[in-house]
Amino acid sequence: MIKTVLHPVTDLTAAKAVYTALLGTDPQADAPYYVGYDVEGQHIGLVPGGAQQGMTGPVAYWHVTDIEAKLAEVTAAGAKVKDEPKDVGNGRLVATFTDTDGNVLGLLQDPQS
Repeated sequence: MIKTVLHPVTDLTAAKAVYTALLGTDPQADAPYYVGYDVEGQHIGLVPGGAQQGMTGPVAYWHVTDIEAKLAEVTAAGAKVKDEPKDVGNGRLVATFTDTDGNVLGLLQDPQS
């Protein structure tokens, strides 16, 4: 299930104003390196400098219970790994891959409770 969509932004302050107005709520995470909103089970994140990190547009992240297994499954079906799984804090793992048309998609695994 897609629960997270990250948007690359060049001006975090300007983007935060637009997304706050659009979503009708203040961000729950507000740092110079990331701003995140949680609205009705959907997480919207703003990534300053995302383009320099290789983000060419918004990236949708599917939440999975086993990131390695899902990455193996999609690559066996023809996808190509873009970024191997990495811990982005507190045990949360993320990875990205491209589909057969070059669209970037993401996987996100939260730590097991």
